[in-house]
Amino acid sequence: MRRNRKEGTDRTAGRPQRKGQALAGRPWIFRGLNRNRVTARSIVWHELIGLKAKIIRTSHPELVGIEGHIIDETRNTLTMVGDTAERLWVIPKSVVEIEFEIDDKKIRIHGRDLIGRPEMRLKKRWRR
Repeated sequence: MRRNRKEGTDRTAGRPQRKGQALAGRPWIFRGLNRNRVTARSIVWHELIGLKAKIIRTSHPELVGIEGHIIDETRNTLTMVGDTAERLWVIPKSVVEIEFEIDDKKIRIHGRDLIGRPEMRLKKRWRR
């Protein structure tokens, strides 16, 4: 371990001291190829990481209006980083309505439809 001389705290070399600190400071976000194939019907089967999203409606009033890019996805949560890359939010999927911006299209979907691990959502049968 090294000692940080300015603050006098111990830290591991090359690792962030707070959770999410390394993610919030990144200037790039992978946006993927062929994003124009995503439609309102097929968004549940596509990769969400890298998409620009905005929280439209939720049961938590402080989450309404959050805008940014999705950088991580788990079974029940989405991790979003703000456009200025200074703030990181972990948002529960079950209580939000999200608007994704893909090229010039805006797609709204309820978070309940996104619940589940990303790799397992491919196997689900959805009503069309």
